[in-house]
Amino acid sequence: MDFSYTKSETEFIDEVRTWLDDHVKGEFVDLQGKGLTGHEDVDPELQIAWEKELASGGWLGIDFPKSIGGRECSLVEQVLFHKTYVEARAPGRIPNMGVTLLGPTLMAFGSAEQQNRFVPSILAGEELWCQGYSEPDAGSDLANVNTKAERIGDQWVINGQKIWTSLAQFADWIFVVARTEKGSRKHKGLSYLLVPMRQEGVTIRPIIQITGGAEFNETFFDGAITDKDLVVGGEGNGWKVAMGTLSFERGASTLGQQVSFRQELDELVQEAKSNCKWDNPVIRQKITQSYMGLEILRYNQLRMLTALASDGVPGAEQSIGKLYWASWHRELGELWMLVKGASGMIATNGYAGDDGVAYTLDKEQRTFLYSRAHTIYGGSNEIQRNIIGERVLGLAKEPRQTD
Repeated sequence: MDFSYTKSETEFIDEVRTWLDDHVKGEFVDLQGKGLTGHEDVDPELQIAWEKELASGGWLGIDFPKSIGGRECSLVEQVLFHKTYVEARAPGRIPNMGVTLLGPTLMAFGSAEQQNRFVPSILAGEELWCQGYSEPDAGSDLANVNTKAERIGDQWVINGQKIWTSLAQFADWIFVVARTEKGSRKHKGLSYLLVPMRQEGVTIRPIIQITGGAEFNETFFDGAITDKDLVVGGEGNGWKVAMGTLSFERGASTLGQQVSFRQELDELVQEAKSNCKWDNPVIRQKITQSYMGLEILRYNQLRMLTALASDGVPGAEQSIGKLYWASWHRELGELWMLVKGASGMIATNGYAGDDGVAYTLDKEQRTFLYSRAHTIYGGSNEIQRNIIGERVLGLAKEPRQTD
């Protein structure tokens, strides 16, 4: 592989660095090295403001067509942006599902009217979105969705419940997979609806996590409404559109993720050397193994990007990458606690009272706790292993129930 940059690529990197130097100022300085999912120690409103700041420079829609407000960057430029962003230790970002999931879905499956209505406002940072897939009795199994939507006049009326709705309390809109055909089962009879969050028929209930924060929520629909034309891909095609959305979840930002992981590992090494844990041969061996694992992950992700560049469709590298990085980062969280020793078990400014527990976790403790979820969300390790076994190794599929 040739990792050298062309003149135009070097100029693009300089443009990104210069813009970040000019705009990471004032209140945004406090976001450097902070934020990201699982780190509720940062004001989400400030992170939302940073998204709007990025939008002012045209950096939210780097992969979108210029005709709709994007930069239309090449895949290489997209990769370089995310990599340079993390190298500059720019502010950690909220999960912007409008940019990463819904926007690409609308460009692939939405009508021209839907694209023109929603994509420009997403790329301008004016409207935030959340995802309505998982349900209490179905998990992430969309084939068992029970939320229902009925067409009444010029509107859809929605009743049901979604769970694990990230940042629902700040979202303006939600994309919902609902059952629109009475009596339908499995993946049939589903539709992909765009629903406004700020209405009487929508109730949001925070889910308190072991980190003490409430990034996730339960979302209840009790006669919630949306316009009849806000169904993406046509009525009954929700399964196809939802699968398309999931395919956009991992891609150009992957090398930026690797840089972030490397920064975390470097910080761990420095901590181990400063508190003398580096002298422990067992800990030193675990750190060495972590380093080797990260190198393996990096080359696999480069292979995935090569597949994207060649035909635009990544193969099993996506599942291999998700399985590997989720497990690697969870183990890094455990290694952090080993390196910190007893201090890793103690929260700062903590108290336990009749009204519950309130305490402040440090960055490493949050990494340890939140990384437990990595092997579950976005396709659990078990699901990724099934995909790899069936599509790469050619093993027999798991037995499935028949209707």
